[in-house]
Amino acid sequence: MQFENGVTLKKNMDFRDIYRKGKSCANRDLVIYVRKNNIGQNRIGFSVSKKVGNSVVRNRVRRLMKESYRLNCCTIKSGYDIIFISRVAAKDADYKAVEKSMKNLFKRASILKG
Repeated sequence: MQFENGVTLKKNMDFRDIYRKGKSCANRDLVIYVRKNNIGQNRIGFSVSKKVGNSVVRNRVRRLMKESYRLNCCTIKSGYDIIFISRVAAKDADYKAVEKSMKNLFKRASILKG
C-alpha cells in the first residue's frame, strides 16, 4: 500500500532489522519502533498478533492504525522506518483512542515536525 508520505514495509528482514536497531516507545494500545533511514521517505509497517483476536478483529485494528497514520502522516518528519505493533488492549479501542495513542507515540519518539 502506498501512503502519501511513505511506502509499506513487507519483508521479514526489514522488520527484524528495525526491531534490532530501532528505538521503541509504547503505551497502552500500541508499540512503535522507529529507525532513521537514508531514502528520504517513510517506510511503514503494521503488526497485529493473533493474541489480539480472530482475523476480523485483527484486520479491524490494522485498518484503524492505517487510517490514523494516513490522516496524521503530514505531521511526521520524513526519512524514518516506522513499525506499529498493536497490543491486546487495542481490540476494544475505537478510532479516536487509536489516533490519540499514535499521536502520543509520535511525540515520545521525537518524529513530529516543528
